[in-house]
Parts: sequence; structure tokens; C-alpha cells
Amino acid sequence: MQPLWLCWALWALPLAGPGAALTEEQVLSSLLQQLHLSKVPVLGKADMEGLVIPAHVRAQYVALLQRSHGTRSRGKRFSQNFREVAGRFLVSEASTHLLVFAMEQRLPPNSELVQAVLRLFQEPVPKAALRRHERLFPGSDRARVTVQWLHVRDDGSNRTSLIDSRLVSIHESGWKALDVTEAVNFWQQLHRPRQPLLLQVSVQREHLGPLASSAHRLIRFTSQGPSGAGQGEPQLELHTLDFRDYGAQGNCDPKAPITEGTRCCRQEMYIDLQGLKWAENWVLEPPGFLAYECVGTCQQPPESLTFKWPFLGPRQCIASETTSLPMIVSMEEGGKRRPQVVSLPNMRVQKCSCAWDGAPVPRKLAP
Repeated sequence: MQPLWLCWALWALPLAGPGAALTEEQVLSSLLQQLHLSKVPVLGKADMEGLVIPAHVRAQYVALLQRSHGTRSRGKRFSQNFREVAGRFLVSEASTHLLVFAMEQRLPPNSELVQAVLRLFQEPVPKAALRRHERLFPGSDRARVTVQWLHVRDDGSNRTSLIDSRLVSIHESGWKALDVTEAVNFWQQLHRPRQPLLLQVSVQREHLGPLASSAHRLIRFTSQGPSGAGQGEPQLELHTLDFRDYGAQGNCDPKAPITEGTRCCRQEMYIDLQGLKWAENWVLEPPGFLAYECVGTCQQPPESLTFKWPFLGPRQCIASETTSLPMIVSMEEGGKRRPQVVSLPNMRVQKCSCAWDGAPVPRKLAP
């Protein structure tokens, strides 16, 4: 069976490191990139004489400032505990099944979803059916099991998103684990806690064509019994971490020194643009800004919880939310100087969090 972490992607913010402080060089590099310049323009005081910032330029700058306080860029998972949720097979047409999981109050408040695992019990194939299949299709004994998240829109239309897919052998039986973390993340983004989680499980041929094997017809998973408590019924395991133990504390205490034992927090850090030689006579606004930085350490879960996450590093204090920084700079156009507004992304840390090194970023749900 393929491991649950096979399709993970690595994540990194455009800062020097997960929680590294912003440097003057990074501000300059971002500014040059946004303005499509290869080097800093050489400006003297004479170039600035008589230069006035028009009202519409200042209004654009103020609007970007206000927007940057409301718009945040997110980036960013081990398991302190998990909960099992019994599911029901509502539809069973051919080899497609619809699973429904009640999710209300299943995810603890003030916690981080680490992983969601769908467990299906594969029933053993009868020996007679197995021998008949081997005679008809020698060497072909696998079928593809695919899990999709199903979203029923308010207008009655449906959409599906591929969550996990893997090959299963007809010679196997027992519990099969599929990673459905992304499906639960999609469900969370709906902000409808009373709406159930819908998962569509389909068993298909491994290959298409007239000579394709019919192994998919022999793959069967146990469904829920009439009493709702049958053995082998579908289970959804929700692995979470409690932020009170494994999260960041918010802003640092300005009166307390930062030590090795400091819990992850956001610390003030001021970038003085007026004191930078390259910004002189070029950057008109702002004179400086609070960039903040993430400092401190994160508590690590017990060793007994790390066996499912072989390629993740320790939890680190990282900048999980950042905002842009608007600027007014002096640009040359037609031999004359004019003020121009530019926005530099990910310049100010809004929130620090504890996250696994190498953890994936949940996909945003498309409208």
C-alpha cells in the first residue's frame, strides 16, 4: 500500500527561514522585483526638489495600507489524539459508494487538524471466485480505489475533488487506510459544521480496454449494518493537536527576555527605511515599518506519535500569516520624477504558529 504522505508538498514562506527576521536586503530585493529594476536608481536631493505627492497617489497608498491590515497571506501539520466517526453507505451503484460522516463537534475547538484517515475494511474474496478470475485473467489481480470529496452546492449542483487513489489487490483483505485530510480541510472551509462530510469511493478497473481485467468486481468493502454498529464499518479518524499545548502564544511579552525556553511568539522588529542609504531620496513613504519576527520554540509531541510522519521535521515557530507593505517611491517617466505606489508582498508578520517542517499547505477551495 502506498504511504499516506506520498503526495505531500513542501511549503516555505518567502522569508529567509520559517521564522527568520526580515532583512534590509530582502526589502530591497522585493522592491526591485516589483518595479522591474535591476539596480537602485541614483537620486540626489536636486531630483526631489518640487516633487509633490498627488492626492490620488496618496489615496491609493492609504487604501493599500488599510487593505493590508485585513488581507493576510497564509502558509502551513502529528497527532495528539484522534476520533473515529462511523460512516454510512448511502449509495451502492455498481462499484461506486457514497459515504456520509456526521462532523458536528467532531473537531475539538482551538485545535489543529493534523491528518484525517479513512479506514475501509476489504472483505476476502471467496476462493471459488478467486480461482475463476485467475483462470480468465492470469496475472491481473488489482483494481484502483479512488476517494473523492463531494460538495453539494446550494443550487443543487455537485462538484467533486480527487483526494486519494491507489491500487488494491484481490488477494488482500482487512483494513485499508486512505488519506482524506484534504477532504476535511475542504469541508472546514465551507464553515458549515452541521453539514456532513461526503466522500465518494469508487472501485475501477486498473486498465481500460476490451481485454481489461474484471478484478474491480471482486473488491468489496464492509458497509454499515442495520443497527449502525456492525463490525468493519467505515471509520474516519481525525488526528488533532491542542493549540494550548502545541501552539504559539501570540505576541511576545515585551518585558520578558527571549530565551531557549520561550514559547513561540511574535516579537516587534522595526525596519528604519530613513536610515538606509539605498532608500534615501527614493522611498517617500513610509519612513519605516514594524515587520515583526517569530521567535521561541515549539513543544514537540511524544515520540510514540511520530511513526506516521517519517519525512517531517520537528515543529518550528514560523510566520503563518503575513501582509503586504505599500510604499510610495520616486520613479522617472519622460525625464521627470513622479511618485508611484507599489506593494511588497509578505513583508509584515501578522501571526506566528507552530508547524511541522515540511508540512503541506491545504489547498484553497475554489468558488
